[in-house]
Amino acid sequence: MSYNLTYSTWGKSEIRAVKKVISSGHFTMGKNVKNFENKFSRYFGKKYGVMVNSGSSANLVSIASLFYKKIKPLKAGDEVLVPSISWSTTYFPLQQYGLKLKFIDVDPKTLNIDIESVKKNISKKTKLILVVSILGNPAELPELKKICNKRKIYLMEDNCESMDAEIKGKKTGTFGITNTFSFFYSHHISTMEGGIVLTDNTEIYHIILALRAHGWTRNIPRRNKIFKIKKSSFYEDYRFILPGYNLRPLEISAAAGIEQLKKLPAMTKQRRRNWKHFQTLFKNDEKFTIQEENGKTSSFCFTLILKPKYKHMKKKIFESLRKNKIGFRMITGGCILKHDVAKFLKFSKGSSLKNAFYAHENGFFVGNSSKNLSKEITLLKKTLNKINV
Repeated sequence: MSYNLTYSTWGKSEIRAVKKVISSGHFTMGKNVKNFENKFSRYFGKKYGVMVNSGSSANLVSIASLFYKKIKPLKAGDEVLVPSISWSTTYFPLQQYGLKLKFIDVDPKTLNIDIESVKKNISKKTKLILVVSILGNPAELPELKKICNKRKIYLMEDNCESMDAEIKGKKTGTFGITNTFSFFYSHHISTMEGGIVLTDNTEIYHIILALRAHGWTRNIPRRNKIFKIKKSSFYEDYRFILPGYNLRPLEISAAAGIEQLKKLPAMTKQRRRNWKHFQTLFKNDEKFTIQEENGKTSSFCFTLILKPKYKHMKKKIFESLRKNKIGFRMITGGCILKHDVAKFLKFSKGSSLKNAFYAHENGFFVGNSSKNLSKEITLLKKTLNKINV
């Protein structure tokens, strides 16, 4: 028996959908992409969805779009508050657009950005809070939304790890001016590769449509918020208005996504059942601290952080997990300031970041999935219990 970090969520319906696209001969962005965008945005109660080729690309165009707004655009040098634990491409678009990152420590219980530290560190320089609901566990989104509204600054959600999570009756990925999701193989739904941006802002929607495909006007509605149509249709089809990219998704990915979205409620329920089983076994564990649920988790994975008394056991624990074929890895991307790339970032720290540094050095996670993992989680518990202190 083995316990993998991730398992495929695909079945016969996804294979049929992919084959149908292949048979059609049309592979690049088309009607399936538009259909998936509409279905996904409706599921989350947002006006607009723009599918791209990855969650990282979704973050990139989300940040970029805020620089091209007509009113209150972001500018190079503006400050953005960010959590000190997340995936790398939460941060890289901020650096690439010249923003100054201010790292805020995480709450050691939830591993999300610490709300009290946000309140202490926000200033007149702050123009954006980029919040991540870490590993399926909702951040304090309603409170962060209030803070941003009061100060008239932007809130963006990187929700790539927390699809279908909820807090106070509202889904994560719906609180920001832009909200990003990932459809990578190991995530809540998979389109092979893919991502999406959700927004209610019509201007931002039109900007992202341009940024996704070369910066041209071709995919933007004729009646729009960002440009006026010229008389000559000859030039209009190849008219470039923004410094964009080619981040277009494939029809194959969108077709699979349509089928995956149908399964999402059931898959989330199973992830939550697995989470409850994990909690039952580990909530009073002597050696480990586990993530405390905030709101209603969609449980991307299960984190375990060694308590100070037992942190010397890390090497022995990792050896035992490998021996028993239990997959594990660092908690998301860990703390980015512990990585070599930190030397390229323009940043300050809101505090010592002791909680993030501790989790980076002494924590790991094991997988969750939309399949029943009761036996695998029990194997994990037995394996860890056998390790001598």
